[in-house]
Amino acid sequence: MDICKHSESCGGCIYQGVPYQEQIILKGREVLRLLEEKNIPYEKYLGIEGSPQRQAYRNKMEYTFGDEIKHGDMTLGMHKKGRFMSIVTVDECQLVDADFNMILKATLDFCRNKGYSFYHKKSHSGLMRNLIIRKGEYTGEILVNMVTSSQGSFDGEEFSALIRALPLQNKIIGILHTVNDKIADFVYCDKLYTIWGRDYYMDEIMGLKFKVSAFSFFQTNILAIEKLYTEALSLIKDPDGKTVFDLYCGTGTIAQIMSLRAKKVIGVELVEEAVEAAKENARLNGIANCEFISGDVLEVLDRLEDKPGAIVLDPPRAGVHPKALEKILNYRVDQIVYISCNPRSLVENLSFVQDFGYRVKSVKAFDNFPYTKHTECIVRIEKVKD
Repeated sequence: MDICKHSESCGGCIYQGVPYQEQIILKGREVLRLLEEKNIPYEKYLGIEGSPQRQAYRNKMEYTFGDEIKHGDMTLGMHKKGRFMSIVTVDECQLVDADFNMILKATLDFCRNKGYSFYHKKSHSGLMRNLIIRKGEYTGEILVNMVTSSQGSFDGEEFSALIRALPLQNKIIGILHTVNDKIADFVYCDKLYTIWGRDYYMDEIMGLKFKVSAFSFFQTNILAIEKLYTEALSLIKDPDGKTVFDLYCGTGTIAQIMSLRAKKVIGVELVEEAVEAAKENARLNGIANCEFISGDVLEVLDRLEDKPGAIVLDPPRAGVHPKALEKILNYRVDQIVYISCNPRSLVENLSFVQDFGYRVKSVKAFDNFPYTKHTECIVRIEKVKD
């Protein structure tokens, strides 16, 4: 892969120009360093597995409107390296499908020609805030979501006609308009309008169908996550006849895959929208032995009457809160599979589990985000025999 033209200014990639094999070696070493730093004993380190796809692997991008230099032309893209207030237009990004770059260019030209203002983070004034593009890896369906404030009018019909006329390789399935008047610099939905088409796209993971709405969490690199999930599920010995807890389950991808062998799967997730999506996707796939519960894991576990035969943890970047982890470990199940998107919080949690009579059986790293700093891990944790 040639060095990206945005690499000097965009803060997205840190390994531009580094051969891929060297990238994954460096990431694997960092995981081992963190384990050693926290004195985490483990029986086996199974190495690091690279991504099946190293370019155009991201199926979602959230771009920001702004300017690169103060009072300069409107830009649309990513935060500039080391300069949070500056936005760099990334119209040749290598991590996304070429259609994303084409849509970004057309959107920026449209907004400049219309004379729209961008939303200023300090003054909290302006119209244009974000452009979000999502794509189904297996379906090729693209969902475009324009995010604005309510400080002015946005011509959704003209924008929709422009986007639908682009010579894309994939298929536009829906064009949305989100109104966000929150001051904080994240995408919040005060109102959501469907300008054209559907408000969701379809995709698949390991043969199961998933309906992904505008703000649903869904895995970003589908081909890589299929390899990771296959590995994670292989670590659960003899799931047949067992009740499995899938904690921090998101939209229930792991739960539904596990349900094909387990007697019952109970998924717990804080985000209510994700739980509703999980329920709908289970119905879509004809899966009846999954139960999804909305709430904080710490509180939901107190209400559950079922006892797990195995537990899967897939927490957010902050990891599992110690109080929740204590409740999880007190089930005394023989096997826990921990899927981590942040090795730093992972080692903190692994340090804790040793005090409860558990040991780390195996650790394997996965590079699901080539050229970036992020690394995922799967850890098999087993109860020490009395």
